[in-house]
Amino acid sequence: MKDTTPDRTERELQEALAALAGGVHAAPDAYRTARGEWLRRERRRRLVLAVLIAVVFALATLIGLWVLNQAPSDPGVIFSGTQVSLPRPTP
Repeated sequence: MKDTTPDRTERELQEALAALAGGVHAAPDAYRTARGEWLRRERRRRLVLAVLIAVVFALATLIGLWVLNQAPSDPGVIFSGTQVSLPRPTP
């Protein structure tokens, strides 16, 4: 009959993990390498974001200028220069 108590399972799991962790040896400069890679990615991410913001701003400015340039040059109905006025209401 097998012993399947939680204590035995926990003990065997701890032994297996301890054996596995004992075989792992980190490289001496692993932290420096990982941090350098992380900083490079962070700089690249910020650069891409700055370029994207600049492109969106420039595109919005160009579209706005194009729309303003498409406005008709002749005076509209409001500024036609005719002296037509509404009749005054009588009291």
